[in-house]
Amino acid sequence: MAGKRRMETGKFVPFDVFYEDGTRSSNRKVPAEILGGLDGDMPARDLLEEQERRIAEASGKPARVISAVKRTGAKEK
Repeated sequence: MAGKRRMETGKFVPFDVFYEDGTRSSNRKVPAEILGGLDGDMPARDLLEEQERRIAEASGKPARVISAVKRTGAKEK
C-alpha cells in the first residue's frame, strides 16, 4: 500500500494560498532556506506568485491573483 509522501522536515515549509476568487490551494512547498530574517514569510509569497505566473503561462489561462498566504496549520493572530 502506497502512503502519502511527507515533506522532509527542515527542507520545505508548507503554505496555504488564498486567491481573490475565494479558492484555496493547500500545502504548497516553499524552500525553508528563503524564509526568515527581516522579510519573514514575504519571500514565500513572491515565490508562490512566480509559480502562479509560470503555471498560467504553461496552461494558457490567466494567473490567479493571490490575496493571502499562510503557513499550513498556523494559528490566526
